[in-house]
Amino acid sequence: MADEKRSSLSGLTEREAKEFHSIFMATFLVFTGVAVFAHILVWNWKPWF
Repeated sequence: MADEKRSSLSGLTEREAKEFHSIFMATFLVFTGVAVFAHILVWNWKPWF
């Protein structure tokens, strides 16, 4: 690991950045899915338009 360059602003290597990005995107999509589902449930309960 000492051979890998840490030249990015975050201090992560390219491999670490790609791993972080994949985890971030997965959790973001789950969060977005839960939020959309919650909005649909509230819309069915009490439409706001």
